Amino acid sequence: MSKYRKYKDLLRDIPVFPDIFTNGIMRNLVHPKKSLMGLYTKWTMEKYNNVMIKNVVKLCQIQAHHAILEVGFGPGLGLQEALKYLTDPRGKLFGLDVSEYMHKVARERLGPQLASGKVHLLQGRVECIPLPDHCVDGVFHSNCHLYWPDMAIATAELLRVMKPGTRMLATCDLGFLRHGVEQGFFKGVIVEPEPYMQALGAVGFLGVSMEDLMDEGKSFQVIYATAPPPSTTENS
Repeated sequence: MSKYRKYKDLLRDIPVFPDIFTNGIMRNLVHPKKSLMGLYTKWTMEKYNNVMIKNVVKLCQIQAHHAILEVGFGPGLGLQEALKYLTDPRGKLFGLDVSEYMHKVARERLGPQLASGKVHLLQGRVECIPLPDHCVDGVFHSNCHLYWPDMAIATAELLRVMKPGTRMLATCDLGFLRHGVEQGFFKGVIVEPEPYMQALGAVGFLGVSMEDLMDEGKSFQVIYATAPPPSTTENS
């Protein structure tokens, strides 16, 4: 038996966790660091986000020549999955994350692709994405928008870097998040999707919607949003 297996239902078996534990987990979810708690957070991301990441990448409809951005790439599973679709030499993959530790983990996972220039890791916050305007063909992220301190600025930045008519997709596990709130996690964090969806619409995204999905026995939600098409002036 794996040494972690006996802990797989930890969040469901313990009714309420002490603040010292929940605060430590939250700090590492927002900004993972190389520590015992950071290692646990990394394992949790890999364990519980894997199915959602596979699905969000598939739903992105990535074409071989696209330039794609993942926000909050964590240990790099989403980047690794997206690379399967970017088979054209023109295809590029950008990953943005604030955590130095997650950058180290992702570099170890994606060393050859980084060396070849296929993958570019960016360090920073979503409120100030270090990319030019209208340069990517799609954006995806998983379970990270709830940690953004200013959703208005963050969503405006996502729209800024996206080409007209391209799609942004986000996944989250509302059942897991709501249960976490009951156990003392996510204090000061809004886990419900409505504020994020409202922020997307407010900055100009179109077709903002959410869908319930299930895969490999896991239920989760996908949020869709589309950058507006080119204006009539731009087309003339």
